Amino acid sequence: MTDLALPAVNPRLLEQATQLLLAPAALEFRNLADVLSGIHVHRVDYADLYFQYSRLESWSLEEGIVKSGAFSIDRGVGVRAVSGEKTAFAYSDDISLAALEQAAAVTRAIARQGQSQSTALDRVGGARSLYAPTDPVVALADAEKVAVLQRLERIARSRDPRVTQVMASLAGEFEAILVARGDGLIAADVRPLVRLSLNVIVEENGRREQGMAGHDYAAKAVDQALLNLGARDAPAGTMVVVLGTGWPGILLHEAIGHGLEGDFNRKGTSAFAGRIGQRVAAKGVTVVDDGTIPNRRGSLNIDDEGNPTQRTVLIEDGILKGYMQDSLNARLMNVSPTGNGRRESFAHMPMPRMTNTVMENGDCDAAEIIASVNDGLYAVNFGGGQVDITNGKFVFSAAEAWKIENGKLVYPVKGATLIGNGPDALTRVSMIGNDMTLDAGIGTCGKEGQSVPVGVGQPTLRIDALTVGGTV
Repeated sequence: MTDLALPAVNPRLLEQATQLLLAPAALEFRNLADVLSGIHVHRVDYADLYFQYSRLESWSLEEGIVKSGAFSIDRGVGVRAVSGEKTAFAYSDDISLAALEQAAAVTRAIARQGQSQSTALDRVGGARSLYAPTDPVVALADAEKVAVLQRLERIARSRDPRVTQVMASLAGEFEAILVARGDGLIAADVRPLVRLSLNVIVEENGRREQGMAGHDYAAKAVDQALLNLGARDAPAGTMVVVLGTGWPGILLHEAIGHGLEGDFNRKGTSAFAGRIGQRVAAKGVTVVDDGTIPNRRGSLNIDDEGNPTQRTVLIEDGILKGYMQDSLNARLMNVSPTGNGRRESFAHMPMPRMTNTVMENGDCDAAEIIASVNDGLYAVNFGGGQVDITNGKFVFSAAEAWKIENGKLVYPVKGATLIGNGPDALTRVSMIGNDMTLDAGIGTCGKEGQSVPVGVGQPTLRIDALTVGGTV
C-alpha cells in the first residue's frame, strides 16, 4: 500500500473519533484491518466499516413554557461489502470485536470465496477544518438554552400586539464518525450541528396567519406573519414568476438536484440520464453542489465513505456537466466519486446525496428583474412542497409572495402554489440576479427513508410561464 498524501490531514479529528468510538471497546486499527481482511477472503470489490457516535439534545418552548426536552446517545457500526451491483450490509449498536466479526461474516457471504487479500490501514484520509469540532450539546447549561428560547419569545411578542402564539425550538447534535476501508484508508470527522427555529402566529379580526424563520428568528417570523394578515388571495394561471434568494433554492434542490444524483442516472430513471454535454437549462444557469463551504449546514470535511467533499459543477451555462456520486455508483459508471456518499446513521447504507446545492450568480440586479415583469408573482419564501424525484414534477406553496404589476410589488398574496417540472423550469429562466444568498441553515433532505442536513442557495430568478395555483 502507498500512503495517501493529503496536506490537509487533521490528526485531532482522528484522535477524537478514536477515543469516542474505538477506545471504549479496546479496539485498535489492526483489529479493523483484520476484520476487513476477513471480508476480502471472498471476492468483493469494496468493503468498509462505518463507526458513528452521536449525542443529540432538543428543547421546545410554547407560551413561555418548556413543552418538551429530549436527550439521547447513539453509537454503532455498519459493515458493508460490495460485489458488482450487489451490496451486503449489516450493522450493530454494539461496538466490539465480536460484533464486528459477526457482521463481517454476514456481509462477505455476498460473494464466493477467492484469493485472500490482506488489508493494512496505512492511508490516513484528509480532513479539512470547515467547522470547529466542539460539542454544542454541552456548550451551554440547560438553563441558558431555555433562556435563549424565552428571550426569542419576548422579542417576538414585543414587536406587535397581534402576536398570539410563539413556538421556539433548539436542537444540538455532536457526531463523530470513523471510516475504515478495504483499500487501506482510515478517515474520521467530528460534526457539530445546531438548529434554532421560530414559529409565530398572529391574529386580527378572527383571521390567523403564521410566520417561520431560522437564523434571523423573531423579526422575520413576526413580519412574515403580519404581512400575511393583510394578504389577498393569490391569482391562478400561467404567469411570470420571480423567485427570491436563499431558501427558495429548495425548489432547485428538490425538483432538479435529486435528478442529478448518480443512482437515478445510472438506473436511467432521471430526466437527466444520458444527457452529459447536452443543454438542459437556459444560458447563464450554473448549478453546483459544494460540500466545502465553511460553517454551512450541508458541509462535510469528508463524506460518509471517507472521501473528501468537493465543489462539483453539475450544470455550467446551461450545459449538463456531471452528476453527484458515491463510491458504488461512481465505480459502476466508470467515473470518480464526488464526495457525495451520505447516510443517515450507521444503520443505513450510503447513497449519493446533496450537500449545499446552489445556483450561481448572474448579472442582473433584483430590482431590474422585478421591474421587467408586467404581470406576475414574486415568491419571496417557501413553505412545504411535494416533488416526484424521477421526473422533477413539483408543487410548492409560497409562505410569502407578492403580486407584480407594471414592474412593481403592489400587494402581498396568500395561498399561492407553484406547479411545474424542474427540468422544464430550468429552460424558462430568463433573468438571473447577482444577489445569491444561502439559506438560514434549516434544511433537512429525505430520500429513501433517510434524512440528512443540507443547504440550498440561489440568486433572484425570473422564470417565464410557470403555473401558479391560487384561489382567484
